[in-house]
Amino acid sequence: MSLKSLCTMAVAVAIASSASAEIVCGWTITTAFPTGAGNVPTGTTYTVGAGDLGVQTAGSSLTSVHALAAATYTSPSGNGSQFGFSSNNWSAGDYYQATVSTTGYSDIYLTWDQTRSATGPSVFELLMSTDGGANFSVINVAGAATYTVLQSGGGGAPGTWSTTVYNSIYTTSVSIAAADNQAEVIFRFRSTVTTAAAGSNRIDNVTVSTGALPAPGAIALLGLAGIVSRRRR
Repeated sequence: MSLKSLCTMAVAVAIASSASAEIVCGWTITTAFPTGAGNVPTGTTYTVGAGDLGVQTAGSSLTSVHALAAATYTSPSGNGSQFGFSSNNWSAGDYYQATVSTTGYSDIYLTWDQTRSATGPSVFELLMSTDGGANFSVINVAGAATYTVLQSGGGGAPGTWSTTVYNSIYTTSVSIAAADNQAEVIFRFRSTVTTAAAGSNRIDNVTVSTGALPAPGAIALLGLAGIVSRRRR
């Protein structure tokens, strides 16, 4: 069987498993960050820019913001993908932030993978703004105002993040009705604790969708084939 046929079959399975889910915007971190002496990004903020999946990538962004200028940004292994978005020197109130438009879309879900090092921040809250960041509300995750980030590898953690193996235990998905049909939605994954300077936190596969998503492997196939539905609700 040809590679094209295999890809077609895999995409068909992905479509079936995704039901009515559609990607509005997603970040799979497709490009490595600069490396080498004097090249590694540091400072209070760093962005990977617009999403690489979905139909609302224009004007979108995924950024990390820190109080300390010593924060360093790297792109180690993602959760079953080539790169993740990692940073260290975490203070309470530091955050990752995803910005996207959901105009014309409803039944919004936010899905993301997140992990930490042994000394990285473990307690976060999910915040959302629909007024340009003037006001934020707390979005409950699994019925709680904060959520716990699992360590990647070591200390009895459930597996280390790998470029080739996806581990679903690191994935969180939340349905957010208040994010429906908004000109701009800002999602913040904000740390509530301060940690050791070298302690890092990593995020990957941040995706805004209509309806619950299939596994990240199926998402990648959908994006690769260029057949993500453009149906507006």
